[in-house]
Amino acid sequence: MSLSLIGLMTILVIVTLLISGRVTPIVAMVIPPILGALAAGYSMGKIGGFFESGVGSVINVAIMFIFAIIFFGILQDVGLFDPLINKMVVFSRGNVVTVSVGTVLIAAIAQLDGSGASTFLITIPALLPLYKRLKMNPYLLLLLVGGSASIMNMLPWAGPLGRTASVLKMDVTELWRPLIPIQMIGLILMIVLAVFLGIREKRRIIANYGALEMAAALDASAEDDHEASQSARDQSLNRPKLIWVNALLALAVIGVLVAGIIPAGLAFMIGVSIALPLNFRKVNDQMERLRAHAPNALTMASIILAAGLFLGILNGTGMLDAIAKDVVKVLPETVTPYLHIIIGILGVPFDLLLSTDAYYFALFPVVDQIAASFGVSSLSTAYAMIIGNIVGTFVSPLAPAVWLALGLAGLEMGKHLRYSLFWMWGLSIILVIIALIIGLI
Repeated sequence: MSLSLIGLMTILVIVTLLISGRVTPIVAMVIPPILGALAAGYSMGKIGGFFESGVGSVINVAIMFIFAIIFFGILQDVGLFDPLINKMVVFSRGNVVTVSVGTVLIAAIAQLDGSGASTFLITIPALLPLYKRLKMNPYLLLLLVGGSASIMNMLPWAGPLGRTASVLKMDVTELWRPLIPIQMIGLILMIVLAVFLGIREKRRIIANYGALEMAAALDASAEDDHEASQSARDQSLNRPKLIWVNALLALAVIGVLVAGIIPAGLAFMIGVSIALPLNFRKVNDQMERLRAHAPNALTMASIILAAGLFLGILNGTGMLDAIAKDVVKVLPETVTPYLHIIIGILGVPFDLLLSTDAYYFALFPVVDQIAASFGVSSLSTAYAMIIGNIVGTFVSPLAPAVWLALGLAGLEMGKHLRYSLFWMWGLSIILVIIALIIGLI
């Protein structure tokens, strides 16, 4: 049996398992590649070598994830972002367009920890009462929060860039820096979209109700709305007196990341080591914070390490090279050199079919190998696929955070798709075109 056929079958099995949701990503990315390598005639000793080289290439990314999630989790616990979010909610009350723009900004701030689940936990309960009182469509809330959080999801400690960096065997902050302009443009476009949809929503409300709900009808304070939404977080953890110190610490860590002075993992490790004793004097309290965030941190790190084995086997056995060479023979010559751009443009629909792990760990390596045979750099392929796909992160039914958001808002997935897919896919295509114009792709 040819290497390319074994490789394709291995990837197909992995994608199927990831989509089915019947096993964890760790199981999907460990068992099938090992069986594929055995079928290709490699011994367990050789597979051990592939494991060591594969895990060695992703270990820095895994370390970064562990400490980044803990660091931003601690800052979330102590209420660093609460005052800014509260002020935005107060500022936006009573004006539909301002509420829409405020939603984008609040979601961008909430997504700084790289967790879609925590973003929805912060934004949906805080803003949903406001949307209901103004008779605004709650699906607009999901669209704006999801779109803004997706743009912010290009951060190096968020999932997509970590996965891509592990495939490329490069430092994740190096991968991120060229994406900063795209993030800024993306947020500006999200604000423009929020204004447009806000105006459209304002007209709909006037047409249906005769007049807008005014601020006078919103007699409860915005702070009360937001604080009431924080039942999922222990308010005793708040450290209002240390807010500026924590803000300076966060800015310092992010500044070090952007400057590239030290590896990202070390920057977050130092950040955690400062944030814990700064906010929690007792050792037991510090350990409790570590225990609270360890599950999320270790889950993501374990997936990255499992992906290291998967990538180590596919590269070590030569399966990826074989797949790329055989696919090039089949695809039309006019299409193949632009395959990475085509996949990028179709990134949002792909997000509806493939999980994030399947897209970055299974599809991306194959597309990269094919594009590389035509002289397309791996970074160009990576940026095309990241930018094209990431905007649709919180539209996809395969993203668990989306179901959390739907549950918090009491909404339906089908209606969310119908309301948001067109706008998110359009934004994705525009960003891919902008990346082409500025030479990123």
